[in-house]
Amino acid sequence: MDTLTDSMAWLAKRDGTMVIGHGPFTEAATPPSDGIAFYVQTFALEDPKPWKIPNRIERTHIDSLPSKIPYGPNMECAWTAPQAGDFSIVFQEIMAAIHSGVFEKTVPVVTELGTAQDSPAFAISRAMMRQTAPLHSYGWIQPESGFAGATPELLFSLCGNHLETMALAGTARSEDLEVFAVDEKEIREHEYVAQTLLSKLLDLGDPQRRSREILDLGSIVHFLSLIELDLAGPVSPELLIRRLHPTPALGPLPRTPETLALLFEWRNRLGCPPEFGAPFGLWDHGDFTAVVAIRGIWWNENQLKLPTGCGIIEPSRLINEWRELRLKREAVKLFLV
Repeated sequence: MDTLTDSMAWLAKRDGTMVIGHGPFTEAATPPSDGIAFYVQTFALEDPKPWKIPNRIERTHIDSLPSKIPYGPNMECAWTAPQAGDFSIVFQEIMAAIHSGVFEKTVPVVTELGTAQDSPAFAISRAMMRQTAPLHSYGWIQPESGFAGATPELLFSLCGNHLETMALAGTARSEDLEVFAVDEKEIREHEYVAQTLLSKLLDLGDPQRRSREILDLGSIVHFLSLIELDLAGPVSPELLIRRLHPTPALGPLPRTPETLALLFEWRNRLGCPPEFGAPFGLWDHGDFTAVVAIRGIWWNENQLKLPTGCGIIEPSRLINEWRELRLKREAVKLFLV
C-alpha cells in the first residue's frame, strides 16, 4: 500500500493482522456468502446497506506497515476546545431523567472541532494504522471525507460458533491507577455494562465472564471484563449487533425506544458524528469481528471532529465527567504525534 486510494477501509485484529479493502466499494444489505466485506454503519443503525464490499483487498501485519506507509510530517491542525456550557445543560437534563427513574445510565458525547492546514486523510490514517494491540485500528475513507481511529473496545468477534465480547467501562488517568482500582463510582459503572452484556447472552449459550481487570493504555486506564461463550445454535452477525449494540458502555440503561431517542437527541445537539460509537466490522469468509468506533477522528475536507463520550450515572459529577472527556480527547491526539 504505497498511497491511499480514493476509497478505502481497514480493520486490525488483536493478533496484529490487518485487512485493507480498496474501492470502489459495492453496497449490500447482507454480507457475501464467501468473501470479504466491511460493516460500516451509523450509531442508530440507519444504513439499509451497511456491508461495503471492496474491489480488492490486501492482507498485512501491523509490523509490516512501516515499510508500506512512509513517514511524513505530522498533521498541522488548530483545535477549538468545546464549551462546557452546552455539556452542562445536557448533564443536568440527564441527571433529572436519572432522578425521575427514566434510566440508570447514559453516555452523552462532546465533540471538539479542528481545522487542518492540508487534507488530513493520509496523516490521520497513517497515525491510526500504526497503533498496536490492545487497540484495534480501523478506518473508512471516501474521496473528501472519512473517519479513522484506534479503539480498545471489541463489540464482539464470531468465529464458527464461538463468541467473544467485552465490557469496557470506567476511565481514569494512568497515574491515578491505585485510586481508580477501588473507585466505587467507576466500578459501579463498569458492572452496569458487564451485567447487561451477560443478561443479553444468557439465552444463546453459557457465557463465561473473566475477572475484572485494568486495561492500561498508557495515558489512560479502563476496567475490562472479557466474556466468551459457545453459541447453542447459528446466529447472524446482524442479530448479534442489534442485540448487543449499543451496550451501556455507549448507550442507555435500560435500552428502550424512549431512552435511545433521548440519547440521539443529546448526541445531535452536541455535534456528534453519526458513526461515532457505531459497530465497525469485518466479514472474512464467514468469520466476523466488530469493534466500537471510538477514539477516532472524523473529517470532511479539512474540517475535523474529535468526539468522546462519558458514562453518567447517579453519582456522576459534572466537573469529573468534563475532565474525563478531555482526558479521552488528549489520548486520541497522542496517536497523531
